[in-house]
Amino acid sequence: MLRLKNIDKTFCAGTPNEKILFTDFNLEIKEGEFVGVVGSNGSGKTTTLNIISGDIDIDNGEVILDDKNITKLPNYKRAKEIARVFQNPSMGTCSSMTIFENLSLADNKLKSYNLTKGLNIKAKDKYRTLLEQLGMGLENRLNDVVGTLSGGQRQAISIIMSTLIKPKLLLLDEHTAALDPKSSDTVMELTQKIVSEQKITTLMVTHNLRHAVQYGTRTVMMHDGNIILDVSGEKKANTTTDDYLKIFNEISIECGN
Repeated sequence: MLRLKNIDKTFCAGTPNEKILFTDFNLEIKEGEFVGVVGSNGSGKTTTLNIISGDIDIDNGEVILDDKNITKLPNYKRAKEIARVFQNPSMGTCSSMTIFENLSLADNKLKSYNLTKGLNIKAKDKYRTLLEQLGMGLENRLNDVVGTLSGGQRQAISIIMSTLIKPKLLLLDEHTAALDPKSSDTVMELTQKIVSEQKITTLMVTHNLRHAVQYGTRTVMMHDGNIILDVSGEKKANTTTDDYLKIFNEISIECGN
């Protein structure tokens, strides 16, 4: 479904700050997988998402989505098939618009621009049903401006918006990192529900090891531009938070920390 083939990426090449991150890096994700990505700082987790979304260029290699080479495709064209939820809740929504307007904007994705109305009043019942599953009371606040909502509420709406038109691939970039523990758990439960029900292929970068253990079908651990652990199925089910912490501690000792 998604393949990163022989990726090379160097930052600040030819300068004193040159950093070689990826050398012949490969990653394959099968259709329907929910992959959690954990790793040390600077390991290449977010850079991987940026390469997939087209937000940064690669030096060599290929990005293949559904057997289509999208390596040279700009990010705005990839966005037709790839959805992304960022760490900052404000990045996935428009603060000055209402909940109804934000959801309508997402609902119009991929539709042709014409003179029809951007807001479909008949869709309100559908939006209320989607919001009701959050248990946040937002189904009764469709006309509230999004900028007045909490971070957890905005992030939950961001996930609904990103999956309203089912994407081929969903990228989650530490999407619970800025939330309090209760909101974080609520958003993760919503994420799991939507991803599993819609069978959306998902790649989630997270620093929360508990989330990596509890959610998803596969966990990948990265360090220094390499994959050092890749578990799924029964092996993932038997891998605990302590197992991940042990590997992190070994990495820390190797790095002299």
